Amino acid sequence: MKIFIKNMVCTRCIMAVQTILEQSEIKFNEIHLGEVETDKELSEIELKNLSKKLNAVGFEILEDQSQKLIENIKILIVNKVSTLDISEDFLFSEYLSTQLHRDYSAISKLFSRHQSMTLEHYFILQKIEKVKELLFYQEYSLKEIAAMLGYKSVQHLSSQFRNITGFTPTLFKNMKVKSRKSLDAF
Repeated sequence: MKIFIKNMVCTRCIMAVQTILEQSEIKFNEIHLGEVETDKELSEIELKNLSKKLNAVGFEILEDQSQKLIENIKILIVNKVSTLDISEDFLFSEYLSTQLHRDYSAISKLFSRHQSMTLEHYFILQKIEKVKELLFYQEYSLKEIAAMLGYKSVQHLSSQFRNITGFTPTLFKNMKVKSRKSLDAF
């Protein structure tokens, strides 16, 4: 049985869900971002109890097909950004269409309708979160970060960063801001 779970965006989320499943004595085959495959079909009571435990830590079992698709879109975006391998000529719309085997305009409309932001804006927000993380750990120069995240120039990255955060990347780096917005807050 596949269970689709909202707000799983990182390996810590996978570990949290795994702990809940183990505490609930629910055997599972695999856990991926946004998805758990159990050994057997869960009873209504088991699903209800699992749902309560997941809700208590910020997760939600998804039953609606639209919500499942939106969660899948978010996971694809988060995973793509975390690869740090976005080329300058990366076509976001083509990537999503190919991955989901759906028309991009339909995906985009669905996402915007349910998330109150465009797909492109969500993608930008995820990239800016990654920039903040990389700046915080000071492993890469701004030029390297721009190249890894598909920006055509450091100026483009800086402009987008300033529009989203209100700070220049350099100011942010110098401030060592620790209060980053959690990825699953979007």
